[in-house]
Amino acid sequence: MAQDSILEVEGLTKTFHTKNGVVNAVKGISFNVERGEVFGFLGANGAGKSTTIGMITTQLLPDAGRIVVGGQDLTKNTAEIRRNIGVVAQHNNLERRLTAMENLYFHGRYFAMSKAEIKEKSEDLLQRFGLWERRNDYVGSYSGGMAQRLKIARAMLHDPKILFLDEPTTGLDPNYRQILWDEMLEMNKNGTTIFLTTHYMEEVEHFCSHVAIMKQGSILARGTVQELEEKTGTHSLNDVFLVLTDHDGVDDRKSANGRE
Repeated sequence: MAQDSILEVEGLTKTFHTKNGVVNAVKGISFNVERGEVFGFLGANGAGKSTTIGMITTQLLPDAGRIVVGGQDLTKNTAEIRRNIGVVAQHNNLERRLTAMENLYFHGRYFAMSKAEIKEKSEDLLQRFGLWERRNDYVGSYSGGMAQRLKIARAMLHDPKILFLDEPTTGLDPNYRQILWDEMLEMNKNGTTIFLTTHYMEEVEHFCSHVAIMKQGSILARGTVQELEEKTGTHSLNDVFLVLTDHDGVDDRKSANGRE
């Protein structure tokens, strides 16, 4: 593993067998993420991004390949790796029959946090994300945006070394998008690596040190935004994406100004 890498992926492969045939979701991809950076992972819907994240975060078993997180092989140190990562998934995986405080409490106990530490950090996060007044309400009564904010707060609770954000700002209004990024950048400044997928190209342009672009299970390119612009002869990440993916999924993406 490279000395400055917190994540290294080699030959990662995942195939699904469906009633309609075999789907090669991830086709032997390799890339690395540097320690302490904000890394952008882009692709149209169905490109394989969420499947890749699912394997890296121990939620899916790869068919082939190697994943090293923080110097540890995922297949040999799964429990330790889970303690060092935080995940904000696309789907709502909160326990809807529990309150916000209860969701955070059980998450913290899973990561061996003390009750006092959970209480202090939960109160702080709920206030910062505008959920304090609803802290004792069942999550099933939350709007989509509120649930998204709680998912993000939960992922931050145990101070992960690497935080995976799978389209975290979807459903958030501009004010909470800004609050999220203020919090993410503060965590990043304090040493947390951020792994981001998003359809908002300006988030990647503003915050990401390196970018990888995926299409149909393969990595098309990796580099800084400037390097990718130079490679494609373009002047924006939006145009880089269109050139490299041949306009794949353009109808599913948000443009840089947030409009459809």
